[in-house]
Amino acid sequence: MSAEDGVSPSISQPFLRPDGELARLIASHDWSSTPLGDIASWPQSLKSTISLILHSPVPIVTLWGERGIMIYNDAYSVFAGGRHPQLLGTEVRKGWPEVADFNDNVMKVGLAGGTLAYTDQELVLYRTGKPERVWMNLDYSPLINEMGVPAGVMAIVVETTAKVRAEEALRNETRFLQILNRTGANMAAELDLGKVVQLVTDAGVALTGAQFGAFFYNVLSKEGESYMLYALSGVDRNTFSKFPMPRNTAVFEPTFKGEGVVRSDDILDDPRYGNNGPYWGMPEGHLPVRSYLAVPVTSRSGEVLGGLFFGHGETGKFLPDHETLLVGIAGQAATAIDNARLFQAAERELSVRRQTEEALQRLNTTLEQRVLEEIAERSKAEEQLRQSQKMEALGQLTGGVAHDFNNLLQIISGNLQLLAKDIAGNARGERRIENALAGVSRGSKLASQLLAFGRRQPLEPKVVNIGRFIANMGDMLRRTIGEAIEIEIVRSGGLWNTLVDPTQIENALLNLAINARDAMPDGGKLTIEVGNASLDEAYARQNPEAEAGQFVLLAVTDTGTGMTPTVLAQAFEPFFSTKSVGRGTGLGLSMVYGFVRQSGGHVKIYSEVGEGTTVKLYLPRIQQNEDVLIETDLGPTIGGSETILVAEDDEEVRTTVVEMLGDLGYRVLKAKDAASALSIIESGVPIDVLFTDVVMPGPLGSPELARKARQRLPQIAVLFTSGYTENAIVHGGRLDPGVELLSKPYQRETLARRIRHVLAARRQRG
Repeated sequence: MSAEDGVSPSISQPFLRPDGELARLIASHDWSSTPLGDIASWPQSLKSTISLILHSPVPIVTLWGERGIMIYNDAYSVFAGGRHPQLLGTEVRKGWPEVADFNDNVMKVGLAGGTLAYTDQELVLYRTGKPERVWMNLDYSPLINEMGVPAGVMAIVVETTAKVRAEEALRNETRFLQILNRTGANMAAELDLGKVVQLVTDAGVALTGAQFGAFFYNVLSKEGESYMLYALSGVDRNTFSKFPMPRNTAVFEPTFKGEGVVRSDDILDDPRYGNNGPYWGMPEGHLPVRSYLAVPVTSRSGEVLGGLFFGHGETGKFLPDHETLLVGIAGQAATAIDNARLFQAAERELSVRRQTEEALQRLNTTLEQRVLEEIAERSKAEEQLRQSQKMEALGQLTGGVAHDFNNLLQIISGNLQLLAKDIAGNARGERRIENALAGVSRGSKLASQLLAFGRRQPLEPKVVNIGRFIANMGDMLRRTIGEAIEIEIVRSGGLWNTLVDPTQIENALLNLAINARDAMPDGGKLTIEVGNASLDEAYARQNPEAEAGQFVLLAVTDTGTGMTPTVLAQAFEPFFSTKSVGRGTGLGLSMVYGFVRQSGGHVKIYSEVGEGTTVKLYLPRIQQNEDVLIETDLGPTIGGSETILVAEDDEEVRTTVVEMLGDLGYRVLKAKDAASALSIIESGVPIDVLFTDVVMPGPLGSPELARKARQRLPQIAVLFTSGYTENAIVHGGRLDPGVELLSKPYQRETLARRIRHVLAARRQRG
């Protein structure tokens, strides 16, 4: 039932009180046609806000949602004038189109959790259909919904137009006298030539009401024709930059000869105007001038220093009183200019002498210090360069080792898994197979850490809110580090998103947590902080691996034993560890370092013996919406009857994977290189999946093989495998879009699931 049926809106909607005009209008409005939906389904946060503003005598409008749907109180309806009641339920951009950009910024800041405040803000509104200059005090605050995030903006609008205009009128009454007194006093005390000339020009504009004024020096060009502009008031200097200087024409000549004042109610009708080429008047695009007033400025010696010129676009603006005022000011100006010129000449001589003496003294006193600073700076830069080159060389070495190591692990892993079927039922043999596979898993993890340090790990980045991501890891972290250590997770509001591989950031945080745990054998506190950070150019200069910009900062702090400067200098190096034998590989921090650098970020460690350690990960900000992270379906391991072409240059790996796929029921074709695989494809034999190693010998690479295969067999599915991808399908440290990669070594179950995955994706694509 609506308010139009005679029932108070507060009966059906208790929050619509008191029972004023806007309460009734809100109750009867068709909200279902707006993004807010039916009024009964509004969130309590919105209802509470509306109830609050309806009770307020101050004009308030609520801008709800991303579009800023307007709901306001009775006081605001008075302010809205002729725009009321059409504004109710309207998007603020459409409701006030003349200030759309202003309100766009309000919504952007408010929905980001910020506030804005303006005092006597001037805007031009069309409340009655005509443009109207108004002034307002504006206060904007975010409205927080039940989820704890900004859902809208509250605007308190207090019009101050009457106050501003009254103050302006009062100022105008006293301005004239103040200008005269101030100008005289300032010129008497001023010895800066530029300031003197500007004071005179500004005062002339203020006293006459001219739209612009200028002072031109009486300095002719080498052709003896033009003068030099020295001061300008009322308009920007660029307004005259595209025009030539005034020339010695009939209009300007009397002023620069000191013959007297030239005043014209309409210069266009003056017989002296328009008689000289090339423009025969004002150049095209010149500011419109109808009223014209010019006064010479003559020194005590009789020299005409220059002229004051004033213009207005309307006729009859300059009066005889204006002449009298300007002649008096011009006389004061001439005296002040004479004094300033004498002072400038003396200052220049003294300045040259002083600068020479200071330069000599500075050179003598700072030479040694500057030499020491330069040597220290160069040594620091050279050391940082050596460290960076060492880390890069280690990364290249580990990448190559990991490739061959992963191939060996794949051979061992595949044959162990095949052997497991042959000895099924032999408990002792099965246990030994299980132990061997566990060793393969540890070796695979070691290779993965080497690749991460070397920045050779193929990343699959997602847009992630690190704060939410880490909050979901709380239970895992507590299980990992035990009950003796207190964990505190601190997340800043308004956290930016970043583009990272979720699996790698999880591994990095776990590694840091484990290091922190080991540094606190008697217990302590682990603090994980996430916030926004901006690195400036000064920081980047001091840390060559860092770049200036906006980052999401993940900081992990412990209260443990800390590190000495010597240990700190080696902390990121692979296999370096201060732990006892068997307690660690020395690759944890190396992996973190490589992953963050590969992600375009920066790592910084702060540590002090006996105080603890803080590791800060700076991950680049990305202005995109957060991706939805989907858990991989670990369904049952099944095979199939499709045909799979295996392209693998390592014979032992090829033999193993062919047998594993055959054991899963597939029909398997094999090729020792990409060229052989392409020949099989071109033979016309039906093939469902191309399973190819990334790095193979020969002129034809795997990516090109995949492209040619899709050309000939559009429905073929492609799955790459490798122990080290180099740059074939990974660019910028990230897998190319649409690429499916199975990293070596892999388990039989993992292989089976990925084969079914690419086949399913092929069917969806078809």
